[in-house]
Amino acid sequence: MNKEEKIINIAVVAHVDVGKSTLVDALLSQCDALEKDTGEQQIMDSNDLEKERGITIYSKNCSIRYKDYKINIVDTPGHADFSSEVERIIKTVDTVVLLVDSAEGVMPQTRFVLQQALKQNLNPILFINKIDKKDARIDDVVNMTFDLFVELDANDKQLDFPIVYGIARSGIAKLNLEDESNDITPLLDTIISHTDVYTGSEDDPLQLQISSLEYDDYLGRMGIGRITKGVLKSGSMIAISKNDGTVINNRVGKIFVNEGIKKKEVISAKYGEIVIVQTSPDIHVGDTICDINNVNPLDPIEIEEPTLSMNFVVNSSPFAGRSGKFLTNRHIKERLDRELETNVGLKVEPLTNSDGYKVSGRGELHLSILLERMRREGYELSVSKPEVLYKEIDGVKMEPYEKVIINVPNDYSGTVINDLNERKGIMEELSNNENYTRIVFSVPTRGLIGYRSNFITNTKGEGIMVRSFDDYKPYAGAIKGRKNGVLVSCENGTTMAYSLFNLSDRGTMIVGPSVDVYEGMIIGINNRDNDLNVNPCKNKQLTNTRAAGSDEALTLINPKKFTLEEALEFIEDDEYVEITPDAIRLRKKILDEKERYRVQSKN
Repeated sequence: MNKEEKIINIAVVAHVDVGKSTLVDALLSQCDALEKDTGEQQIMDSNDLEKERGITIYSKNCSIRYKDYKINIVDTPGHADFSSEVERIIKTVDTVVLLVDSAEGVMPQTRFVLQQALKQNLNPILFINKIDKKDARIDDVVNMTFDLFVELDANDKQLDFPIVYGIARSGIAKLNLEDESNDITPLLDTIISHTDVYTGSEDDPLQLQISSLEYDDYLGRMGIGRITKGVLKSGSMIAISKNDGTVINNRVGKIFVNEGIKKKEVISAKYGEIVIVQTSPDIHVGDTICDINNVNPLDPIEIEEPTLSMNFVVNSSPFAGRSGKFLTNRHIKERLDRELETNVGLKVEPLTNSDGYKVSGRGELHLSILLERMRREGYELSVSKPEVLYKEIDGVKMEPYEKVIINVPNDYSGTVINDLNERKGIMEELSNNENYTRIVFSVPTRGLIGYRSNFITNTKGEGIMVRSFDDYKPYAGAIKGRKNGVLVSCENGTTMAYSLFNLSDRGTMIVGPSVDVYEGMIIGINNRDNDLNVNPCKNKQLTNTRAAGSDEALTLINPKKFTLEEALEFIEDDEYVEITPDAIRLRKKILDEKERYRVQSKN
């Protein structure tokens, strides 16, 4: 441990797809923190799903060295569904670099991440990214961001934020638009001149709050956090002040720090450093590691409550076990328990009326990412329609609302406004230029379930929609559900082209020919609003007579394929999404046609 080392901790924050991970790539590359140039973009997004989707799901730590400074960097998620990651990380850093797109300007998640930084009394650095865009409006965006600072009650020092302009993709930053620059050093110089180096004494009693968790197959659960005071030493005895006020004693195991994109084991680490520490297997986010003779816990870390839930239940379909390795309620519980080790934005409760669990999170994406990971790991399960979580405040029923910002061609704006009005949305802003209309709505979260596919269809894929949690507001009343019914198989068997062709005028198929189906499985979307039981396995009766023209090859329209998110958005209360390693199926909860009719008659 180098006593002369100056440590600064920063977080890179922004709305989704503004360029956070790309900027971190540039910092790592230009500070020689990578062993070699792999040519790979968004190096920090190492998870398979992150690479496939091009988004950051989990916050990541890395470090660079510049001049005589060690700068620890945290790359944070931009999606609102993973905002619990941002809430925790903000408490471990000395400043944030706030990225704003030069054309899009302030977006919903921009407000959230900036609000979190200001609450921690941090002094942000503004980085206007993508200044090479043809539609860049840099001065307007700077003014918009300043207005947001004012709106969020920033103090005088925070309002005097430095501005850096750049193109993260090219690794370029500049302090003035007219400056010549071919590297990222203007941003690095701004970070070290704008941010106070963490100071303290190695003689101070140890204080380290756990802000995140990591799981290692060999070392178990490990805590991540910044050392606020003193020195953390491997093998020393410590006191852990738990969130409930209890204190337990334990010994420090292995200690790791970040060097570039890798972890380096160290014997000790001092104040200001972000560490990964092995200690009690019962360590949790918010726990404070203290000197064994001086227990002085920090204030607890508050995390927003989940807003949406789904039921994860044992797969009871006739095809259960065909491709999955983990099928039972015990398997599902063990997997969810393991997820709770690190995913603090998640809440799991056992169901009372069936084998399964109510799993609550921050949004559809948050939960669908978990489901996608589970199916890739070999799990089979059925999942219910997402449901919002209500609150009662001062005797009033409240529900979560989301801020929705839409950019859409002028021709489609009327349709979008009408759709969101039907879903109890409240329009807050409307502006348009020559070709596009910008609309800002506040919409109940439950009104947005299933809306994305409608939006894509109604705007012919030309519209852009971004969402983020807004607030809890009074219950808006009933919202109409799905407008179309479904086509439900009444037989077990294999689909036949002949049957699917004859059913095609009834609706849109979601399965093709030669697909195994079972009674109660949904095989298409009805053109009408009612459900229809059909036989997709019926083949043409063979005769010795050949009719002219009647035996020509059948032409089938390609079936509609649902992604996992689309399937979850589509289903109704009486339906499940059946998730297996090799298939995503839609089905009725009650498979037997007669039993379904009997239950419906009672209701």
